[in-house]
Amino acid sequence: MAERIRMSGARRPARGRRLAPAPATGRANRCVGTRAALFGSALLGSTALAGSPAFASGWTVAVGAAEALWPVIALSACAVAGLIALRSRSVAAALSARMDKAEAEARDAAAAAARARAEAHAARTLLAAGAPAFMAWTGRTLPVDVHGTTPEGLRAGLGPATTALDTALEQLRREDGIVSVAVETPAGPVRLEGRSLGGAGVLLVRPADAPDPAAQAATTGFAEAERMAHGLAAALDAAAAPAWLRRPDGDLIYVNPAFAAAVGAPSAEEARTAGLDLLDARIRSAALTAEGTAGTFRQRVKAVASGQRRQMDVVEVAGPFGTAGIAIDVTAEDAAKAETARTVAAHQRTLDQLTTAVAIFGADERLVFHNAAYERLFDLAPGFLDQRPPESEILEDLRRRRKVPEQADFRAWRAQLREAYRAIEPVNDWWHLPGGQMLRVVITPNAEGGITYLFDDLSEHLALESRYNSLIRIQGETLDGLAEAVAVFGADGRLNLYNEAFLALWSLDAQAMGDKPHVDAVAAMCRPLYGETAAFSRIRQAVTAIGPREAMTLRFERPDGRVLDGATQPLPDGGTMVTFRDVTDSVKVERALTERAEALEAADKLKNAFVGHVSYHLRTPLNTLMGYADMLREGLAGPLNDRQRDYLDHMHQSSDLLRALIDDILDLATIDAGAMELDLAEVDVRELVLAVAEAVRDSVEEARLVLAVNIDPAAGTFVADARRLRQILFNLLSNAIAVSPEGGTVALGAARRDGALVFTVRDEGPGVPAEVRETLFDRFESRSAGPRHRGVGLGLAIVRSFVSLHGGSVTVGPASSARGALATGTLAVGTIATCIFPLDNERRREAAE
Repeated sequence: MAERIRMSGARRPARGRRLAPAPATGRANRCVGTRAALFGSALLGSTALAGSPAFASGWTVAVGAAEALWPVIALSACAVAGLIALRSRSVAAALSARMDKAEAEARDAAAAAARARAEAHAARTLLAAGAPAFMAWTGRTLPVDVHGTTPEGLRAGLGPATTALDTALEQLRREDGIVSVAVETPAGPVRLEGRSLGGAGVLLVRPADAPDPAAQAATTGFAEAERMAHGLAAALDAAAAPAWLRRPDGDLIYVNPAFAAAVGAPSAEEARTAGLDLLDARIRSAALTAEGTAGTFRQRVKAVASGQRRQMDVVEVAGPFGTAGIAIDVTAEDAAKAETARTVAAHQRTLDQLTTAVAIFGADERLVFHNAAYERLFDLAPGFLDQRPPESEILEDLRRRRKVPEQADFRAWRAQLREAYRAIEPVNDWWHLPGGQMLRVVITPNAEGGITYLFDDLSEHLALESRYNSLIRIQGETLDGLAEAVAVFGADGRLNLYNEAFLALWSLDAQAMGDKPHVDAVAAMCRPLYGETAAFSRIRQAVTAIGPREAMTLRFERPDGRVLDGATQPLPDGGTMVTFRDVTDSVKVERALTERAEALEAADKLKNAFVGHVSYHLRTPLNTLMGYADMLREGLAGPLNDRQRDYLDHMHQSSDLLRALIDDILDLATIDAGAMELDLAEVDVRELVLAVAEAVRDSVEEARLVLAVNIDPAAGTFVADARRLRQILFNLLSNAIAVSPEGGTVALGAARRDGALVFTVRDEGPGVPAEVRETLFDRFESRSAGPRHRGVGLGLAIVRSFVSLHGGSVTVGPASSARGALATGTLAVGTIATCIFPLDNERRREAAE
């Protein structure tokens, strides 16, 4: 089962505490527990006990047990009244008679309690007579007791029918009703009969042929009432409000700790014994009068509690039990209400001075407060508003006079406004009135259930803001469209405006500029670029000057080589506009033109003289030497021995090298002079590559290398200077042969790719160090990369010049990471030179710089 069930044996005594017969004197009930129980019963009242659904028809025994409590209460009241009777001889006879009557009632109460116990026992006997076992409970959440057998015996006897038992029990505990179910058990058919009312109930397990007993008291009403009384007494003991219970003669029989503290007694028992009272005689008299008429006294009174004068709401109820009362301290509540009233009045006076229209509506949707601005904004008559009209009536009036937004469905719009009365958060809205007014409306729910309207007429404000924003946008677009860097500083020296060119020129962060830094902070941000020049000092002086200010211009060169022209312009509002214009290019062009003009004049003279001297003074003697050496090798001067022939071979090789050097120098001089022209024609790539490979074959064999040639079949032809191409490839192959180790491979390739013709020369040498790559193509940069490497460093310079004349490019890099080159093999080390000749590029005929 889903709930915990507490089982008991067949002979277990009834639950709850039994009440002993009260003594004749009625003074045995002074124990604290009994007083608490009696006071809880008094506050519960006869209606809470006798009128509960749990004690309705069919539960007469429980009602009788509850009614037996009232004589006990009367007995206690009379015992206390006896103490009071000793104070006045005039009422002694009356008190004696009342005590005799109370003693008789006490005896009757004891007899009634005995009868209640007997009736409860009889009820259990009757229930058990028709059913070998039954289950009872007194509340939905209270445990279930099993009578007549043990829990194990009950379930063993039911067997499979235990499920039906659990279902019936769960149904009765969940809701009030009647259950009657016939089930089969190993011992024969059994009927489950049960009823629940007010959370209490009983479930019988009896043979199917046993007679169905009438409604029976499965729970003891007396125990339920006692439990409830104890619970209420415990709650009152913990409460902060003073509570008390009096006998009909007025003597206290119960007070809670809060009452004792209020009257200054050390404990509740001493307060009761001493007869201390929280209310004065006048209030007690008024309470007795009200209770005698209506049975209840309710009034806000002044009383002294804990040595302080307090405001208290007193409620006292009279009945056969005497009087029970409670006093709630409302001093702080009254003070808060008074303070609230003063605050509201002050706020209303303040709101009446505001230009914002304010209207407050109560929970009944009627106008509670409005200020003068509300009257002026909507042109409402003060007499009409003083009548506290409903909000709907005001809206209808505003609608007739076109003071609210035009609505296609006015009723739906008004209903939407009324939703604010049930809202939790404020509602923000905009009202566009037919006359062109723009109202910002804030509807705020009030704690009391009403709402507060705030109306701000923002028509003029929005118009001004729109014009201002338009001007700012135009100004911003204008500044951002300028090529000049512009910064505007305010009278306080802080940056107010700037454009993108200013940020880019000084490499500044827009986020840092958003805080409107001072001109000193801006100067510190720019210092890494302008260095320690005095330019920004002059700008700062112009921005922060107090006396007469004048426009100023300045020029300064930054360490990064950029030249800036700056200017400051005072503004009418006390600010200063600073502009910067980058004139680096114009200054460089100006300087370059001047230097170039001077250099060209000197270079032209030098080139002419150099070409003339080289052509005549070097080439002519060289040709003579080479001619005589050839004549000697041919034997015209007689036979030569082997040593002489070796000498002549060395002379011939040196002459060839010298002639090649002179040719290179003349070519470079011609290119520099701008006199070099290409002899363009259709060049067969395959024939060109094979011719160059054949030209270096002897050098390859002498160096004991392998020459690998790879020509793309789609290479075809292209327009170029065939002689200069052979010179380019020859120089690249010569370098590759010179740096390749013995037994290595030199690869020459040509391929057509991406609209260009690509020539590659790859070697397996040590590679080009990273520190010399930048100067690799410079003239006269000769570096030894192998035992066969010789030269003055003009080969690669000529290669680059000739490739540039063709409109192409040349690169040299590590072979293992080169990209865009034709793959001729997999090499782990070495260098690859790549020459790219565009096929659709206009051929450059002027010399490369």
